[in-house]
Amino acid sequence: MKRLIACVTASLAVALTVFGCAGQPGGSGWVTLIDGEKGLDNFNRIGDANWRGEGGAIVVDKATTKGASLLVSKQSYKDLEIYVEFWASEDTNSGVYLRAPNPNQVNTASGAFEVQIWDKNPNELYRTGSLVNVAAAKPIYKAANQWSVFEVHAKGASITVKMNGVVTSSTDYAKTHDGRVALQFNPGTGVVKFRKLMVRPL
Repeated sequence: MKRLIACVTASLAVALTVFGCAGQPGGSGWVTLIDGEKGLDNFNRIGDANWRGEGGAIVVDKATTKGASLLVSKQSYKDLEIYVEFWASEDTNSGVYLRAPNPNQVNTASGAFEVQIWDKNPNELYRTGSLVNVAAAKPIYKAANQWSVFEVHAKGASITVKMNGVVTSSTDYAKTHDGRVALQFNPGTGVVKFRKLMVRPL
């Protein structure tokens, strides 16, 4: 009986290990920028948002300056894959940037691409899962009050966004091909958490 219990316990431990990593990228070349509460030192800050490690994630929910506050990667990337695990409240207005050419001015007007996290965007085309002002989200997915995953593949002029394994937006007309990765928070909106951010240069 003890042997049976030991075998069941061992099998359960293996299963939890396997399923606990389900969905996370495998293979070589991945660089981890955020892992739980660690990783703020991989970024420069724009704005005064209260980015912090808390509850197993990097969390932000307050800012006093006007305009977006950001965490901007210290390194620039060209062709790449991005894997992000995030949690957003219903009223969060946030996003994940890639190929931001100017690390001091990260927005779509400067040539960066933003993967939207904003369920309540008045412009329904550019709600969560869209590439803002580039490719609408189809289908429209909601991120509110649950952990979700973005997977972004950017190579040459092609960018594809998956949310929880489903393609939500894509473009074959990307003008900017090199720049920083960044996380955005807009003041006056709800909390957003990032517990994993990984990139792999292609």
